[in-house]
Amino acid sequence: MTSSPRPLVHTALGYTTLLAGAGIGLAAIHHQGAGLRAALAGTRVVHATEAGLQATPLAHLLLAVIAVVALGRLLGMLFKVLHQPPVIGEVIAGICLGPSLLGAVFPAAGAFLLPTSVAPLLGAIAQLGVILYMFRVGLDLDLATLRGRGHSAVAISHASILAPFLLGSALALWLYPRFATAEVPFLTFALFMSVALSITAFPVLARILEDSGIARTPLGAMALSCAAVDDVTAWCLLAVVAGVAQARLGSAVWSVAGAAVFTAAMLLLVRPLLVRFAAQKGRAELAPGSVALVFVAVLLSAFCTEALGIHAFFGAFLLGVLIPHDSLVAREFDGKLKDVVGV
Repeated sequence: MTSSPRPLVHTALGYTTLLAGAGIGLAAIHHQGAGLRAALAGTRVVHATEAGLQATPLAHLLLAVIAVVALGRLLGMLFKVLHQPPVIGEVIAGICLGPSLLGAVFPAAGAFLLPTSVAPLLGAIAQLGVILYMFRVGLDLDLATLRGRGHSAVAISHASILAPFLLGSALALWLYPRFATAEVPFLTFALFMSVALSITAFPVLARILEDSGIARTPLGAMALSCAAVDDVTAWCLLAVVAGVAQARLGSAVWSVAGAAVFTAAMLLLVRPLLVRFAAQKGRAELAPGSVALVFVAVLLSAFCTEALGIHAFFGAFLLGVLIPHDSLVAREFDGKLKDVVGV
């Protein structure tokens, strides 16, 4: 069945009339405005085509993200073929794109790809990605596998801190005369070395467990729990070291006490609310309002831990842990975030 040519003719005539009318109107406005004079003196506008990419930080940022994602995936796949954790390849990709390799071998290319104006923006995107990723990791953690073994997680975590902590202090005996300045006391130097060697890279460990397929096993759950305790302890120790170095122990006490209060409030007050929220959303797909509410809660929890001197991703991880892992909320967010946040 063919359409009649008459409606097509009418449409063409109407469209032509519309364009002609707009053209006449613009010509009349231009003719009227040509005789006007501006009251204020202005400055010459530099267009992006004249100034190049330097005038568009967004273009630099997009180029940097492209390079990071592409090289990270490439080296991650290569390390997977070599039976190594892909996250190690992604870390090496960051080293290759940074001042250690690209900036040293091709300084102009490094400055163009990651100028000083773009690096903070890229860092903020990276931190947000880590926050959302650790929230996902927390959603996958089944607390039932740790029932009755919480004391073991704390003991194992602190044992894993004490050994490198003591070895770092011993290493300071050899490094201090060679690298320290007279303004730095030995105690501050030794504490810094001890904490630097005893901190676990929590997100990297989570990625390794996930890529290995053991994140949801009892062993993986225990490893994540130990790393979480390790991370909080290490950041509290770092606050103590900073307090000793700057003679401001009050800030360190605030960080340690604040971390304890925050964790207790999350367990005693926030967790029942999250369990009730997950139960109410158990029979229907999450509405946009519910999704926004969870995102706000994640970012608020991350903000609290960052303000306390503990890294923001711990707050996001803890909130994810407190949401029942088998609930619709956990499954929906895990499915929606997995691919984008993982990459």
